[in-house]
Amino acid sequence: MLLTVSKRLEFSASRRLRVAQWNDAENLRAFGPETNARYGSGRNYVAYFVFTGPVDPTTGMLINISEIKERAGKIVHARFDHKFLNEDNSSFHEAPPTAESIARQLYVDVAPLFSDVEAKLFACHLTESPERSATYYANGVSEVNYWLEFSTARKTMSPRLSVEENLRLFGPATSTHGHNYRARLTFRSERFDGKEPLVRYDTIDACLRALHNELDHHYLNEQVVGLKDRPITTESLAGYIYERVKTMLPVHRVRLHERDDFFAEAWADNVVFLGLQVGFHAAHRLHAANLSDAENSKLYGKCNNLRGHGHSYLTEATVGGEYDVRSGTLYDFVALKNAMAESLEPWRDRHLDLETEDFRNAPSTGENIVRALWPKIDSRVVQRLVRLRLWETANNRFTLRRT
Repeated sequence: MLLTVSKRLEFSASRRLRVAQWNDAENLRAFGPETNARYGSGRNYVAYFVFTGPVDPTTGMLINISEIKERAGKIVHARFDHKFLNEDNSSFHEAPPTAESIARQLYVDVAPLFSDVEAKLFACHLTESPERSATYYANGVSEVNYWLEFSTARKTMSPRLSVEENLRLFGPATSTHGHNYRARLTFRSERFDGKEPLVRYDTIDACLRALHNELDHHYLNEQVVGLKDRPITTESLAGYIYERVKTMLPVHRVRLHERDDFFAEAWADNVVFLGLQVGFHAAHRLHAANLSDAENSKLYGKCNNLRGHGHSYLTEATVGGEYDVRSGTLYDFVALKNAMAESLEPWRDRHLDLETEDFRNAPSTGENIVRALWPKIDSRVVQRLVRLRLWETANNRFTLRRT
């Protein structure tokens, strides 16, 4: 199992995407119209610093999130925030400050600051807009994400099932209805040097336009030729988009959001995942029984308040397993929703430390909450859970993955 802790930080900056050695036409093909922003174009960036390591059994923490904010924040504010990156940050004097190169540089700058702790920086994720983000990993792998939006009508059904089977499996969704979809296309490089974009603007723009023209405002069951003999499910549609992109670009995976809280993800070799988000409200107090009051106060700060405090937690469970090509489903949506609801019910509107048994002998840190929740959900989805995420706030995220 791999446990990670993520801290979200924001900064604002301007940049120009341009390689000095290329002519105007080459830069336009690589970066699009933004390359013409002679004095820079601005973005409000969101950076996630993702750490992994052992959890201290006494404190319940993999790393003190306040430490991430303090140390990484100094780098962000000194070198990135309110800067014209091309000129104010020497790392981008030669390399264009694309999302993927900024994510890489954030990792390079921040990782050494944590050489004195057991937790290590695992990845830096950077969102520059709702349409584009990137991730740089400790092993040198880089990913860039592009988002596509489209609206369609559909009947959820499989032409390989009988009418009765479709009704039993999909219920009211077999009637004509529609969704506003968001698809995330992820491209990956095993070794990224930051000197040019991971994906060129002209190729991704052509890809996104082709997909939009094919899918947007169409009736999937009848008007999209490639879907005529396929199940019309979220899982199947994600797989179809993956296959279509693969004919144009070397895509790594595709995630398709049918709703903000529900998605399917398609990888190579017909590998499919299904994810669902469910929230809950609870109170807690961070307090380690083996530490003195003074030590607890210093370690947890305001979170050690004697009368407790609370959060609107958000959980996200992702399941894998065998994809059924006949029905076009990976896992029953209602069963996944019920599994999460049943697992969370004992915690809803409760004080986690005082009213549940899960944290009688362990601090209710995000790390311990996600570890306690995993077996509850996993047992209800027949051990098909592959990833579980917990947002304590928008800025603090805890993730457990099956390895």
